[in-house]
Amino acid sequence: MLKQKLTGFSFFAITIFALLLNTCKDKNDPANEIPNVYVNFYLQPDGIDFIPVQNWKYYNEEGYRGIIIYRIDQFTFNAYERTCPYDAQKDCARVEVDNSGILLVDSCCMSYYNILDGMPAGGPANSPLKQYLSEYDGATLHVYNTP
Repeated sequence: MLKQKLTGFSFFAITIFALLLNTCKDKNDPANEIPNVYVNFYLQPDGIDFIPVQNWKYYNEEGYRGIIIYRIDQFTFNAYERTCPYDAQKDCARVEVDNSGILLVDSCCMSYYNILDGMPAGGPANSPLKQYLSEYDGATLHVYNTP
């Protein structure tokens, strides 16, 4: 009888351990890391590359699978990698702005991210979107990942 209880407890413990490992997939698996690529480009968000306040624009030729630039206010911009960090090696792991304009969605794994800070807002992802550095001098926006 004691042996049956120990066997049942062992099965329960192994099941819980396996579930915990699976939920940490995007944080611990090096195969899911987004490859580092050189990013260094300039935009004129009030001119030819117009991005209105509280709006966004895709730059698919930049970053690993493209970059989304979101303009928070007149002088503040966020630049996010479009590759979803949950399963970055899948070709379909690319976020898009949803119809609300406030969430970024990966339709491959159904992870959601807040457009204001890139933090997960739903779905299986635990990691935020990769964010690039940006500096705005009032005329030109510099987006980069190396100082």
